[in-house]
Amino acid sequence: MSLEFNLHNTQITILRELLFHTDVSFTKLQRNTNMSSDHFNFHLQKLIELRLIKKVSRGTYSLTIKGKEYANKLDTDNYILERQPKISVILVVEKQIDNVKYYIFQERLKQPYFGFLGLVSGKVRWGETIIETAKRELMEETGLTAVCRVAGVYHEIAYQCGTDEQLEDKIFFIVHCTEPTGELIDRFEGGHNSWMRLDNVMTKSKIFKNLDLKINFVYSDVSFIETSVEYAKDSF
Repeated sequence: MSLEFNLHNTQITILRELLFHTDVSFTKLQRNTNMSSDHFNFHLQKLIELRLIKKVSRGTYSLTIKGKEYANKLDTDNYILERQPKISVILVVEKQIDNVKYYIFQERLKQPYFGFLGLVSGKVRWGETIIETAKRELMEETGLTAVCRVAGVYHEIAYQCGTDEQLEDKIFFIVHCTEPTGELIDRFEGGHNSWMRLDNVMTKSKIFKNLDLKINFVYSDVSFIETSVEYAKDSF
């Protein structure tokens, strides 16, 4: 369910009012905006078109299920939608060759972090379990299937080096993928896959922060890590 809307301040005001009531009359909603009936009705109808509100009786309105979820993310003091961390998976895809561990690393060929080496990752979709996300991303980006287990949660906030400017806020479920089968996709739009040893990757100049920490996470007893990292201005 996508909840990305570019709403007018009046529309946010309507949603905020409905958040604290089961239903509200047209007159009361309009009173909070100081608009003419026609002008206010334009914004009301726009919210109905977006299926965020519905008319429940003559002149009375309430939030839809979609509207309740959206309104619940509002900062009700500042009348803005609160930004939240992105939820994604990181896949530690492992195989052994002559008793040496190799992992799938991706060279990222899209912005941001163009040219950086990292692990397979992807956003969790609405309604997916973490394992379903992991298996889908693994197939889409590598062409492989594997045995997958959730190893833990990794929360990372990224800043621009030497400043307080925040670049990203992500919560990752780290998934350990073993017994991979299939033929590895070498290149895809946005990246290049390779089986590599961790020690070789750590010598590269452009790698994602805490890459070794994320991989070793799957072998530890730790279930949660929270940290902050810094990237140079030209990285993001």
